[in-house]
Amino acid sequence: MRKFWLLSIAFLALAGGAGWWFRGTLAGLWNAAFIGVQLRGQAKLQPDPETYAVLATDLSRWRAELAKRHLSARDDAQRRAVENDARIVLEAALPAMMQCWLGTPWDFNGTAKTPGEGRIACGYFVATVLKDAGFLVDRYKLAQQPSENILRSFLPRNSCVLTVGKNYQKFAAELDASEPGVYVVGLDTHVAFILVSGDGFRFIHASGSRPWCVVDENRDEAEVLKRSNWRMLGHITADREVLKRWLKAEKIVVRDA
Repeated sequence: MRKFWLLSIAFLALAGGAGWWFRGTLAGLWNAAFIGVQLRGQAKLQPDPETYAVLATDLSRWRAELAKRHLSARDDAQRRAVENDARIVLEAALPAMMQCWLGTPWDFNGTAKTPGEGRIACGYFVATVLKDAGFLVDRYKLAQQPSENILRSFLPRNSCVLTVGKNYQKFAAELDASEPGVYVVGLDTHVAFILVSGDGFRFIHASGSRPWCVVDENRDEAEVLKRSNWRMLGHITADREVLKRWLKAEKIVVRDA
C-alpha cells in the first residue's frame, strides 16, 4: 500500500498540472521506490500479478496525462519539465513493477506475460516489463535479441557504456557512483535491470542460476554480474529521446542486426 500511496501522490501532482512546481517533492519518490525494492528483495520471493496489473493500468493513465502536458507545453523549458516528471514517475513505477515478478520461475525458453503465471527468460523479463510500462515495443522480437541489440533498440551507441574484462569491484564501485535511475545491462549471455540510487545499486533479473527465478540482488549477491566478462550499460530513464518516445507512445524499432 505504501507504494500505491507514493505513486498516487505523483499522479495527483502531475494530473493537476503541478508537476513542474512539485519537482522537489516528486524527486523523493525515486529514493522511496528504491527502498521498497530493497525491502522486497529481503522478503520471501512471491510473484504479485494483481499489483502488477494495477501498476500497469495506472501508469498508462499517468503517461496519457503527461503526454497532454507535453503536447501543450509552450517552450522547450516546459517540455523538459514534463520529461523530468515522466522520468520521476517511471523511476518510481518501474522498480515497483519489477518487484511483482520476484519469485517467478526462470526457464531458458520462458515467455510468461504475467508474474508467477508460467516461466520467464531473462530477455522476456526485461522486454515484458518495458512493454507493460508503456513502451510501444514488440516484446517477442526484443526478447529474442542479443543484449546489445536490446540496449541499442532504446539508446544510441554513444549512450551505451561497454566494458570488457574490467575487474568487478572496480566496475561495481563506478556503478555505485553513477547517476541514479533505471539501467539495462547486457552481459556475456544475459540481460537485466540495474537500479542505482545514492545507496548503491540493485541487480534485478530472471536468473538462470540458483535460485532459478526472478531475483533482486545487491552488489555482493550479484554473481551473474560478477562473472560476466562483457558488460554493456545503458541508462534508459535519463535519455530524453527515450522519455519522449514513451510520452508520445512512439514505436520502438527493435534492432536485429
